[in-house]
Amino acid sequence: MTQTRIAFAASPVPAAQEALALLTAAHGQSRLEDADVVVALGGDGFMLTTLHGTEGRDVPVYGMNCGTIGFLMNSFSLDGLPDRLAAAEETVINPLAMKAETRDGRVVRALAINEVSLLRAGPQAAKLKISVDGRVRLAELVCDGALVATPAGSTAYNYSAHGPIVPIGADVLALTAMAAFRPRRWRGALLPKRAVVRFDVLEPDKRPVMADADSRSFRDVLSVEIRSEPDVRHRILFDPGHGLDERLIGEQFV
Repeated sequence: MTQTRIAFAASPVPAAQEALALLTAAHGQSRLEDADVVVALGGDGFMLTTLHGTEGRDVPVYGMNCGTIGFLMNSFSLDGLPDRLAAAEETVINPLAMKAETRDGRVVRALAINEVSLLRAGPQAAKLKISVDGRVRLAELVCDGALVATPAGSTAYNYSAHGPIVPIGADVLALTAMAAFRPRRWRGALLPKRAVVRFDVLEPDKRPVMADADSRSFRDVLSVEIRSEPDVRHRILFDPGHGLDERLIGEQFV
């Protein structure tokens, strides 16, 4: 029987580093380019870092929680890892592609597995114009910010901003406002996964805005375009009965 080649990656926190030492001693350490699977040790933030680091390699990632939240992670154990990997169920998710234009004329791009958010970067509320597939849907949103979230990211920042939890297979994106002042009762929208969302920043000199894609930030943006990126596939492994579908349902009954 061929042994599974595992590439371990760990966050810098002591618990993850200790787990890394013990697991590599027991199972060895493969190079990423040779690995059948990547095992990420840490929390959700480190899992996102690992997924971004494996873009384009078509290698599944199995996370074990050595951090604080661990929504994208499996429970941690030193025992039985080969059997857990063999039994794991795979979920494939597509990230969001962000293209932003900044005040100094740059065009910046990034991928986001959870969400792309726009946030006010000064003392005054942001003013945003929102278009979907080239059609203006909201001429002016006065708010602290707004975001577009994937189903996988719908329980993260999106949920904290009172956005909806979206099932993994729903093929929709969540568009959610943060502290909307005008229209005061606008709570966002559910959009088809294929939709292209554009934010134009109104009064950018007076009301500067930053864009953030999975914690990678870009200041002084003038416009941000967001779409799902079907050509990039992230393969995430979960223990049976503890996949993303179950976790998304469970979050709604806490």
